[in-house]
Amino acid sequence: MTQPAYTLFHRVAEPASARIRSRVVQLGLKPRIDFQNAETDGKDELARLGGSITPALWDGHELTVGESEVARKLTTLDPDPLPEREDGW
Repeated sequence: MTQPAYTLFHRVAEPASARIRSRVVQLGLKPRIDFQNAETDGKDELARLGGSITPALWDGHELTVGESEVARKLTTLDPDPLPEREDGW
């Protein structure tokens, strides 16, 4: 299994973060996006990237911040293709 290419910084009780998490799953992007809680495990990393507002999406180069901006960015991503099966199906 490969490492997720993106990190979504979110807050569990925040409605905007909940909508973005749901959208990630609906779009089939969860295998590509690591969820990090900005109030616990992801707090220091989000601050290191210069952010504090959630939801925020890190693509390895740029931090996209805010619900509408993150939602827009998600529409540009393709879900991971299913791995090819050894039996050719």
